Amino acid sequence: MPQLVLVCPQIPPNTGNVARTCAATETPLHLVGPLGFEMSDRYLKRAGLDYWPYVQWHYHESFEAFQTYHQTRGGRLIGFSTKGQLSYFQFQFQSDDWLLFGAETTGLASEVLNICAATVYIPMSQPKVRSLNLSVSAALGLFEARRQLGYLQ
Repeated sequence: MPQLVLVCPQIPPNTGNVARTCAATETPLHLVGPLGFEMSDRYLKRAGLDYWPYVQWHYHESFEAFQTYHQTRGGRLIGFSTKGQLSYFQFQFQSDDWLLFGAETTGLASEVLNICAATVYIPMSQPKVRSLNLSVSAALGLFEARRQLGYLQ
């Protein structure tokens, strides 16, 4: 099953909304620090509602700590970015993929994108819109991967 990774998220409600999506789909969630908030933030908890007990979440203090963890588990790192090489719905997801999303204000750092097995983007019609909300992007990416892999049956 694909796993979601938020690298340095900054806005608590976005992370809470992603956590709720992960709870609903039983998808592991990895939060990579530094975070732009405390895990006790009331907006984080409010957005995640009372679903936090159902979230399989892991905290990694840095991207280097996450990399060490990832190397023990295997699978491809797939970076979602406005600079991605291929549309996310043309990409062939695998069950052991890790779907990486960056901070709301900066996206994934180039150092992170460079180590990804692939980078994908979410196409948008309006060229003046730079990106979608983090929680929306994460849900789109996760559900497309789950659709391709037959988890939506």
